Amino acid sequence: MKDNEQAELDQTSGKVKVWISAMRLRTLPLAFSCVFTGSAINWQYNAHSWIIFTLSLLTTLFLQILSNLANDYGDHIKGTDNKERVGPTRAMQTGVLSAFSMQKALIVFSALALISGLSLLYVAFQDSNQMSFALLFLLVGLSAIAAAIKYTIGKNPYGYRGLGDLFVFLFFGLVGVCGTAYLHSTTFDLMWLLPSATIGLLSSAVLNLNNLRDHINDAASSKITVVVKIGFDKGKSYQYLLMFFAFVTLLISLTLTTSEYLEYLALLPFILLLGVANTVRKNNEPAKLDPLLKKVALSTFLISCILFITTFI
Repeated sequence: MKDNEQAELDQTSGKVKVWISAMRLRTLPLAFSCVFTGSAINWQYNAHSWIIFTLSLLTTLFLQILSNLANDYGDHIKGTDNKERVGPTRAMQTGVLSAFSMQKALIVFSALALISGLSLLYVAFQDSNQMSFALLFLLVGLSAIAAAIKYTIGKNPYGYRGLGDLFVFLFFGLVGVCGTAYLHSTTFDLMWLLPSATIGLLSSAVLNLNNLRDHINDAASSKITVVVKIGFDKGKSYQYLLMFFAFVTLLISLTLTTSEYLEYLALLPFILLLGVANTVRKNNEPAKLDPLLKKVALSTFLISCILFITTFI
C-alpha cells in the first residue's frame, strides 16, 4: 500500500514539475521589464501607484504564462516540437500532459488575465472621466490575450508567418511600457516611445536568438520565422541591429529626458550584450546560442530595474 501511495506521490510531483516547466517561469523577468520601465517613466514625476504597479505585474504574469502554455500546445500540435528540436524539451513533448489538460489550462489563464486586467483598469480609471480610454485599454487587453494564444495556435498562427518579432516588439515594448506608464498617470508623452522601443527591441532580440537556435527544425516544420526567411547569417546581422538600436534609443531617451546621471547606469548591461554579440558572431552551431537567451533576457530586466530603482534616488 505504501509503495502505491509513494508511486502516486512521485507521479503527482512529476506532473507538477512538468506544469512548472510548461509555464517557463524563467521568461518572467523579460515580461516584467515593460512594467518596471513603464512605472519608472512616470514615477520620476511622482505619478505612481503601488496598486497599479502590482496589478500590472500580476496581469503580465498571467499573460506570459498563457503565452508560454499556448506556445507549448501549438508547436506540439503542429509537430514543430520533435526530437530534432535544439532547445529544451517542451512539456507536451514529454507526453505527461495531454492536449485536453493544456486546453483547460489555457482557459484558466485566459480568465485570470482577464480578471486581473479588468481590476487594473478599474483602479486606474475609477476616478477618471476618460471612459473611452478605458474601453480602448480593454480592447488592447483582449488583443494581448488573443496574441498570446494565436502565436502558434490556429490555422494561421502569426508565429509561423514571420510576424512574431513584430508582435513581441509591440506588446513587450510599445504597448507594455507606454500602457503601464499611462495607467499610472492617464497622460501620454511621445518621449515614452524611446524606452518602449528599447525594451521591445531587446525582447525581439531574445526571440530572434530562439529562432536562430531552432532555424533548421523550424524550416523543416514549415514554421516561417524571420531567420528562416532571411537565412542564418543575415539572422545574425539582424540580431546585432536589434541590440544596437536598443542601445541608441535608450541613450537618446536618457539624454533628452533625464538630468540624473545615475540613470545612465542603465547603459551598463549593454557591456554584457556586447559579449552576446561577439558569441553570436563566432558561432555557427545553433545549440551554442541557447545560453545567450538568458543573458539577453536578464540584461533587459536589469536595464528596467536600474531605471526603476534610480527614480527613488
